[in-house]
Order: sequence, then C-alpha cells, then structure tokens
Amino acid sequence: MSATAGGTAATEEPSVGEPEESAPADLTPDETFELLSNHRRRYAIHHLKRVEDTDIGGLSRQIAAWENDTEPAEVTSAERKRVYTSLQQFHLPKLDEKGVVEFDERAGEVALSDAAENLDLYLEVVQGKDIPWSQYYLGLAAVNVGLLAAVGANAWPFVLLPDLAWGVFAVTTLAISAAVHTYYNHSMQLGRGESPPAHDA
Repeated sequence: MSATAGGTAATEEPSVGEPEESAPADLTPDETFELLSNHRRRYAIHHLKRVEDTDIGGLSRQIAAWENDTEPAEVTSAERKRVYTSLQQFHLPKLDEKGVVEFDERAGEVALSDAAENLDLYLEVVQGKDIPWSQYYLGLAAVNVGLLAAVGANAWPFVLLPDLAWGVFAVTTLAISAAVHTYYNHSMQLGRGESPPAHDA
C-alpha cells in the first residue's frame, strides 16, 4: 500500500489476475423455463433444496429412484449410471453456467446457489398441461359478470333466488379458486415434500 502526497493512505486495488467475485445475473423467464423444462434438472434442484449440498453419486441415485418410483437403496447400477452420466456431462454444467448450482466436477460435489431461490416462480409455466391460472381467472370473471348481469335483468331462473345469494355465490367461487390455486402453487414448489413435482412426459 503506498501513501499519497498528502500522507493519506491510498486505497488498495485488487491484484492483477484476481478479479472480484460477483453474484450471477438474474435469470430471464426464458432461461428459467429452459432450465426447469427438464425433469432431471428439476429433480436435482429439488433434492439440493432439501439437503443443501451433496455429491454427484448420491444425487444421481436419488434422481434415479424418483424416475423409477423406487427407493434409493433399490436403484440398480445401470439406472444410477445413466443419470450420473447425463448430470455430469450436461445438466450440472448447464446449471452451474447459469449460476444456479456450484458444481465441482473434480471433487464431484454439488451445492445450490442463492440464485435458485427464485426458480419456483416459474414452475407453473413449466408444467403447462393444465389450463393456465390466468386464463382460468379470466373465464371465472366472465362467468360471474354474466351471472350478475342476468340477475340484474331479472332473467329466469335467476329470479328464483335473491340477488344477495348470487353475489355470495360469485364471491365464494373466487375464494375457493384462490384457495385451490394457493395449494397448487405450494405443492409445485421445489424442495417441498419428499418427492419433486411430476416430471415431463
């Protein structure tokens, strides 16, 4: 550390060849969708969220167990090897490149990074086989608006019940839908429960 002309110590600069570490950039929705579209990458993240860090051998055995609907102790060497090879050569390097995991290929160790905390937000999009919740709520709103319009016009058979009953019905359907949506989102979060969300077909 050198001194300035006025005697004040100058701020020490980083040495050449030792760049400062920086946090990985936030993933875009497209990047997140691509990462989570593969069930082995989802399974790996799910397991790492539960155990924090592991070796690739143990991770491969657990993923193979989920894929074959069995216990880790019952996984065959061939089943484990297939998963091990794909994780080592493709999936873990890809997750490491995006800053989601820290993969030490030489030591065979894998750990989750802080960037993985935001990945659950896109699981609903990845599943994608059901009607998206956004479309469901639009449909529900359209039905309820039509219902209340018919009630306001005293159309039959809506006149058979008081207006308040139909209002309660509209509110109840929205409340039940929101409760189901909350439960669904909770069940689709990686790292929750013993088994991960269902893999792609």
